Amino acid sequence: MKLLISRLKPSVAQLITSSILLGCFGSAFAQQSGLPINAAASVNGAIITNDMVEQGIKVAISQGQKDSPELRKAVIQKFVEVMLLSQQAEKDGLANSEKANSQLALIRQNYLADLELSTFMAQNPITDADVQAEYNREVSSLGPQGMITEYKISDIAVATEAEAQAALDRIKKGEPFDKVARSVSLGPNKAQGGAAGWVQPGQVPPQIGSVLATLGKGQVCSAPIQMQQGWYLVKVEDKKSSKPPTFEQAKQAVRAGLIQKKQYEFVAKIAKDSKIVVQ
Repeated sequence: MKLLISRLKPSVAQLITSSILLGCFGSAFAQQSGLPINAAASVNGAIITNDMVEQGIKVAISQGQKDSPELRKAVIQKFVEVMLLSQQAEKDGLANSEKANSQLALIRQNYLADLELSTFMAQNPITDADVQAEYNREVSSLGPQGMITEYKISDIAVATEAEAQAALDRIKKGEPFDKVARSVSLGPNKAQGGAAGWVQPGQVPPQIGSVLATLGKGQVCSAPIQMQQGWYLVKVEDKKSSKPPTFEQAKQAVRAGLIQKKQYEFVAKIAKDSKIVVQ
């Protein structure tokens, strides 16, 4: 579902203006009387529910689309298009291919992982009192001068320690960090050479935060950093000191940091109780 919805934004305008698609699917949307109560459309008997459409509209709006009857039609049309193609894939025998099975398994794993994390956070929410206490703790840790250090960082994310060490060796031999990041990083900021912007130690996982405190401007970590998601290299592009923001200014970032920390601790606990073998 996430893969389908994430592709909605660039295709919505095309769907709205495409007379071919409107002609093909228009009759399906008009035949509402024979559909179940919670159905927006059906394709060869397979139901596209209103709940699915509402979820698609929500994601499209979050990506900058404007809520309108046209958007709803475009979302439904996209669901119909995907349903038609998936049904045809079934007929063509593609559904049981090794590639399909591995991709479907990955989609299922990602969905269940997201569901587990969201369920855990719903059962263990970050309260306003937690946010205030963390803000107070961070401010009190600044010392008598009351200044915070911010780091402008770049990072490289890879799957294994060997890959991280190989990337670090290239950097130590003089290859630019951003060039190595563009060639090997798995992070979403790969195209930007690993640039991650300005961060404070409390806004990043503790393993990275502790390393940042030891680095000067222009320096790269001396060894790969192990994270639950893989292995990281970090570089401090610049650093600066500034007065801490007010609680109102900082509370969203503090909450995000607490959420990230709680999720990391939850995953780390599961990993500790599990047998993990990496080749």
